[in-house]
This record gives sequence, C-alpha cells and structure tokens, in this order.
Amino acid sequence: MNNIPSVNLTDFLSDDISKKQLFIKNIGHAYENIGFVALKGHFLNKQLEEDLYKEIKDFFNLPTATKQQYEIPGIGGQRGYVSFGKEAAKGKKEGDLKEFWHFGQYVDSNSKYATLYPKNVTVNELANFNNIGKQAYKMLEKTAKYVLRALALHLNLEENYFDNYIKDGNSILRPIHYPPIATEPKGAERAAAHGDINLITLLMGAQGKGLQVQNHKGEWIDAIAQPDELMINVGDMLARHSNNKLKSTIHRVVNPPKELWNTSRYSIPFFMHPVSDMKLDVLENCITKENPKQFKDITAGQFLTERLKELGLIK
Repeated sequence: MNNIPSVNLTDFLSDDISKKQLFIKNIGHAYENIGFVALKGHFLNKQLEEDLYKEIKDFFNLPTATKQQYEIPGIGGQRGYVSFGKEAAKGKKEGDLKEFWHFGQYVDSNSKYATLYPKNVTVNELANFNNIGKQAYKMLEKTAKYVLRALALHLNLEENYFDNYIKDGNSILRPIHYPPIATEPKGAERAAAHGDINLITLLMGAQGKGLQVQNHKGEWIDAIAQPDELMINVGDMLARHSNNKLKSTIHRVVNPPKELWNTSRYSIPFFMHPVSDMKLDVLENCITKENPKQFKDITAGQFLTERLKELGLIK
C-alpha cells in the first residue's frame, strides 16, 4: 500500500450494519497492511481544535525559563513540560528537534490508579490552557474507544473487549512544538524513525508534509491528512497483543527543506494506553501454525517502563 486509507467513524456508529461491517473490514485491512488510517467523523469539533492550537502556541511562546518551571523531575516526563532535545528515538544518540507537553489521565480520587499516576501540571500563566487540554483529551479518548471496538471485532473478540482496559488507562495527550531550525542538524531530525509504545495513536496536525510512514518495501511515503481527519496508527502494545497481525509501523517527522527552516511545526498526538496491569500476552486466536507466538508475556506497565528507559526518559 502506497497511500494511507481514509475511513469515517460515523459508518461504525451507524445503525446500518453493512456500513459498520465495511468500516471494520477497511480499518482491519489497513492496520494489517500499513498500520495507519486517516479518520473522519471523530469527536473533536473545529472550535475545540482551534482553541487547543491557540493555547499550545501561547504556551510554547512563553520564555524558556518559564516553561522549565513546569519540567517535573523524577517522573520520566510523564506530565508537564519536556524541554528541547531531551527525547531521542530508540537507538539514536541525537535528541529529536522538539519540545513538548504532557496531559495525562484524569482519574477520580477513589480510583485505584489515583495514587499511581503523576498529577497533571497546571500552567499558571494561561487561564484556559489546562481546561482546553482536558476537553481535547476526553474527546480523543472517546474517539479511540470506538476505534478499538472496531479492532476488537476485527480480531474476533467481544466488541467491548478493550473498554475496561482503557478506562483510567495511562493515556497521554502530547502537544509538540518543532521550533525553527537555526543551524544544520548533525544527524538529528524533528522526530527520528520510531514505533509508538501504546495501543493506538491519534494524531492532530498531519495536514502538511513532514510525517512519513515506512511501507513493507522499506519505502518512506508521505502521510498527509485532510483538514477534518486524524491520522491513527497502531502502537507496539497492540501489535504484540495481536501477535503482529496488526502492524506497528515505523514513522518519522523529517526536517523541512532549508527554505522552510525558519518555520515552526505543531502536532498533537494522543497516545492511547491501557491500565498498567493489562496483560499484553499474545491473544490465543492470533496464534497459528503460520504465525506462532512471537512475544513474551508482559504487562502494559512493565513494557512502558522498558521503553521509557530506551528513550532516555527514565534512567
């Protein structure tokens, strides 16, 4: 496949069984073959998108010293600000050319996860920043829930299979700023080639060139969404749970042509994580003689810790 397929979530939510079945078939085929789809019909409205972009641009325009006040030590960058160049892709020594923020899960005080997750960080300088971030988080999480329901049916599981695993899951909304490039990068990219850690990723901000996906032939193809689309891809957790039936595809954000070095890029991925005690053991119905079990048994929490160490976010 050399193009990213487009699907519409309203088909899955429709009372028309044939539309729902076609959505499941198309998204399943896409995730088995290239690992990415462009999704229309999601739960983010245009006003919320515009408000979120305004807030994150205002935040990243704050003085560096102000932003660094929100960089919380000892939590592996899981909440708040992560400064420029601090994260590197697995196997890369050069840091990515980006800075970012993390909104995390919003759990009730009586949830067993309330004491396990770091608290969200409040930005004092921007009155609407945290509220708009929370609204966007909730709408992306809702969208992801229905995508996972479709994938559960594709994998011959009960439709609500993932629901209890993602309720209070350790999901992350990550607004990213790729600043203007001042000097020739020495081997560094805006985001070096990598696979995502989580179940699925929902990406806002893939409307221009920059994001590239590696197909089965090893070729890099541009992944460009329409204005009303989110780009959604499979992460490593779902790939291993499905015994690599669903593909976690390597992708990157390349540096722009030199004439565009003086421009910023913003993108906002939502990383859908399950609760940390979800077992990612390979599903029995994804093991066949042709595709024997490929991965060891592990929990989502153990796998996340392994990967954060590889990224240099946890020492």
